Amino acid sequence: MTTLLSEMKAAPVRFAGYAAIFRKRDGGGDTILPGAFRASLERRIADGLRLPLLWQHRGDQQIGWIDVAREDARGLRVVASITATESIAARALRDGAVNGLSFGYRVRQGKALPGGRELHDLEISEVSLVTRPMQPMARVHYVEAMAPDAA
Repeated sequence: MTTLLSEMKAAPVRFAGYAAIFRKRDGGGDTILPGAFRASLERRIADGLRLPLLWQHRGDQQIGWIDVAREDARGLRVVASITATESIAARALRDGAVNGLSFGYRVRQGKALPGGRELHDLEISEVSLVTRPMQPMARVHYVEAMAPDAA
C-alpha cells in the first residue's frame, strides 16, 4: 500500500478554475472586459503556442501547462496540468493550501479610469498558481490527481 500511495503522490495533477473574472475590479484597480483575451488566445492557437503554468509568476519555476483557456460569461476559464508532480505547487494544490490563479499579460488596449483601468485587449503570456491573486475570485475550483498510468 505504501508503494501505491507514493505513486499516487507522484501522479500528474489536473485542475480547472478561473484565471480572470470579468467586470470585477481587482486589487490593482483594473477591470477586465469580456473579449479581452480573445485575440491573444486565437493568435496563440494559430501559432501553436501553449500557455505555461508557473508557480507564483516565477519564470524559472514552470510547473506545467495550460491545456485549455477559454473565455466564458464569467471570465477566463482554464484547465491545466501540473507536470512537476513533486513540486511544492503540486503538494500545495493537492492539500488545498494554495488555490489562487493569476496571469501575466501586456495591455494592448485599455482605458484609464479613476483609481484603475478598464482592460479591453490583453496579450496573455502565462497563468500562475498563486497564494494571493490580485482578483480574489480568480480561484481553482476543481482538482483531480490523475492515476499514475494516465500520465
